[in-house]
Amino acid sequence: MFDILLLDLDDTILDFKKAEHVAVRKTLADFGLEPTDGVCSRYSRINQLHWEALERKELTREQVLVGRFAVLFEEYGVDVDPVSCARSYENSLAIGHYFLPGAKEAVESLSKKYKLYLVSNGTAKVQWPRLESAGIEQYFAGIFISQEIGVNKPAVEYFERCFARIPGFDKTRALMVGDSLSSDILGGQNAGIATCWINPKHKECTLETPPDYQLESITQLEDLLENM
Repeated sequence: MFDILLLDLDDTILDFKKAEHVAVRKTLADFGLEPTDGVCSRYSRINQLHWEALERKELTREQVLVGRFAVLFEEYGVDVDPVSCARSYENSLAIGHYFLPGAKEAVESLSKKYKLYLVSNGTAKVQWPRLESAGIEQYFAGIFISQEIGVNKPAVEYFERCFARIPGFDKTRALMVGDSLSSDILGGQNAGIATCWINPKHKECTLETPPDYQLESITQLEDLLENM
């Protein structure tokens, strides 16, 4: 049924939450704010709100990358240069990688039967070093990072630009797989392709139209596809 798989990267294949946790704590400490659990939790919330605003086209990427730190440090009364802070964070985030359990093996196995394309809203200077470190570039027929594409998920334009780079693309044969309802699933729906939500914590779907499929992990994707 599907032979073209569009796979999200963060929290679908790589454990972004773990990478973020390490990078945020180092950055905050380096810039004079003690990285307590409360401070890190507040950063995560501010960061989420900024990325959601980007998805709604209310902020630019640069406003997200810098603004999340500007807001956090202002709330805690610490005077820092948010631009320098943002650059330091990205440098830390780009170092190394953490796989979700079984994800690398799942991607390798899927690549033997399907055409895989990576679709990520991340920043190029962060995502490419992480991909190289993880050693999974070889499994993808194409890698589409939103900063390089020029548009972000869930915009239809993002997906259309990706589709245009996929030889013989057919919407009926494509499946979008990712953990984010607001970018991956809504984006796939906007673009007119089937969607599969990676939902390990069994969250309630908040979209008007639910995803076509739902899994706890990408490790279950091959079985799903083989049993269609």
